[in-house]
Amino acid sequence: MNIRVDKSCDNVDWSLIPEILKLGGMGYFDTETHKKAFENSYTTVFVYDNDKLIGFGRALSDGMYQGAIYDVAILSQYQGKGIGKLIVNTILESIQGCNVILYAAKGKEGFYSSLNFRRMKTGMALFNNAEKMKEKGFTE
Repeated sequence: MNIRVDKSCDNVDWSLIPEILKLGGMGYFDTETHKKAFENSYTTVFVYDNDKLIGFGRALSDGMYQGAIYDVAILSQYQGKGIGKLIVNTILESIQGCNVILYAAKGKEGFYSSLNFRRMKTGMALFNNAEKMKEKGFTE
């Protein structure tokens, strides 16, 4: 493996973002929506093996005391090799001193616990498609 981290949205093949999210069982949108979301983020991380995009993540933040991590995804054949940890730690370096929340894909809670994230006892959500999110188990 020849791993390279890029924090720039330049030269990203945006068609791969929804594909990788879908393969990981995560929510995804059309290519243009993801492009805008990443470009509007406080920080972005893209990880490549040579020139192949293998993982990514992003965060929204005020840069002072609050941050939220979204869309952390890694191709399955690269999972368990420290790529997820690299992505999350690179994001956290960009939002040092901030409280951080994140969405975790079902089954990935243990991974985030290993990075010192903890379940929240309080939290609320207002989803565009509330009934669908309830069916998926995201809300009560």
